[in-house]
Amino acid sequence: MSKQVSVRFAPSPTGPLHIGGVRTALYNYLFAKKHQGRFIVRIEDTDQARFIPGTEEYIFNTLQWLGIEADEDPLQGGPFGPYRQSERKEQYKEYALRLVEEGKAYYAFDTPEELEAMRKRLKATRVVTPQYNAISRGMMKNSLTLPREEVEARLRSGAPYVIRIKMPHKEEIRLYDLVRGWVKVAAATLDDKVLMKSDGMPTYHLAHVVDDHLMKITHVIRGEEWLPSAPMHVLLHRYLGWEETMPQFAHLPLLLKPDGKGKLSKRDAEKHGFPLFPLTWKDPHTGEITPGFREEGYFPEALCNFLALLGWSPGRAQEVFSKEELINAFSIERIGKAGVKFDIHKAQWFNQQYLKAKPDHAIAQYLVDALKENNITCTQESALQVCRLMKERAVFPQDLWQKGRYFFIAPEVYDEKVVQTKWNKEVGEVIQAFAEAIQVLGDFQADQIKAVLMELIKAKPMKIGQVMPVIRVALTGLSTGPDLMQIIEIIGKEETSRRIQIALEKLGTQEYLSS
Repeated sequence: MSKQVSVRFAPSPTGPLHIGGVRTALYNYLFAKKHQGRFIVRIEDTDQARFIPGTEEYIFNTLQWLGIEADEDPLQGGPFGPYRQSERKEQYKEYALRLVEEGKAYYAFDTPEELEAMRKRLKATRVVTPQYNAISRGMMKNSLTLPREEVEARLRSGAPYVIRIKMPHKEEIRLYDLVRGWVKVAAATLDDKVLMKSDGMPTYHLAHVVDDHLMKITHVIRGEEWLPSAPMHVLLHRYLGWEETMPQFAHLPLLLKPDGKGKLSKRDAEKHGFPLFPLTWKDPHTGEITPGFREEGYFPEALCNFLALLGWSPGRAQEVFSKEELINAFSIERIGKAGVKFDIHKAQWFNQQYLKAKPDHAIAQYLVDALKENNITCTQESALQVCRLMKERAVFPQDLWQKGRYFFIAPEVYDEKVVQTKWNKEVGEVIQAFAEAIQVLGDFQADQIKAVLMELIKAKPMKIGQVMPVIRVALTGLSTGPDLMQIIEIIGKEETSRRIQIALEKLGTQEYLSS
């Protein structure tokens, strides 16, 4: 590539960042870093009616948490600032007026009521998609149909107007998309989009084309939902004389619902019980709190790894990538066209891999912090022992406490199935003897503990499968878990014996079963 690669992520501060937007930011970042280029974050806040306070801060907190660092943005500035579109208002007006002067755009004075009447007329004539276009514009109040004197009088009087692009009627617009190949659209199927709104703010269509040109953007990597508008954006570049410097386009595949039927939405996430936003979001209007991936216990590097593979293939079997490996491997050519199912179980798998790869002392700190919150004291060594045993079963850091609380707190209820199928007088006698036998063990290690138990089982005689589940449920309340002998070693002989005695007493009445 002869020019320096320059890409941008351009979110709107109209709500929390959807996970699809995070993927877009990630792909732009990876592509820029792969080619030693610029990654810009630009806030596209031209839609003032939908602006939500706090959103911009949320966006930057998200990117910071994920490690997606911008080279230029509103916070640190840069040579092509300002990086908020609301602060570039006059520039857009200049280009919109230039288009009008050159006959490539026009003033439209239609009221909302007149626009609605136009749509109804077109529907009555069986037009499937009523549009303000090359045909209907001739029936409306605009600078193409009104006398020049009237247009000037309306402008002088301050009458509200918008500026619309004048789409050619008989032309095929072509663009090459790096993901999808050639895209061809008949201009007659496109409407005369608004470029400048009545409040003086530009629409996305004009603003982003101007900004991409002025900020020397070389590649526009964005979601598939913008593909239908891309031909008009190509035309705008041509109208403004920027066709030779127009960025290359790459439209990313949609993120689909878990069943693959339709675009992933907040409702789908709520239905299936997983986050859709990277950080927890509190709606400033309703106060509703929507949990995020960070607060659910996901690691940022695991989430990035998961998202990178949602639509892009590295071309090899490797799945777990460091950030540096993702940067080196990433290429637009390996992005697919088809929508991708959002598999939250795969996201959890990635998180588990990153959790298991962390040093034991780092994992133990999560447990120590959780224990402090619950007013439980624990030595660093004990925390390390628990983490070494639990890390293979944990998906999130909080699992160490939530799924391993029995290491520190005796169970109050017991797995019903184990009690009903395994608990009987003979087994009770064996575990009673076991509780007494371990008291005299000098070396309280897992191997010695198991040897004592095996001698008792052999003497009865009984099978290990009759006794082990009962000891486990007496100590943990559960039917499954890590190696039982290691659990006993960590709990200690006194606590093990105490819990067995409690279970023997409680389960004699069968009133402490879990539901």
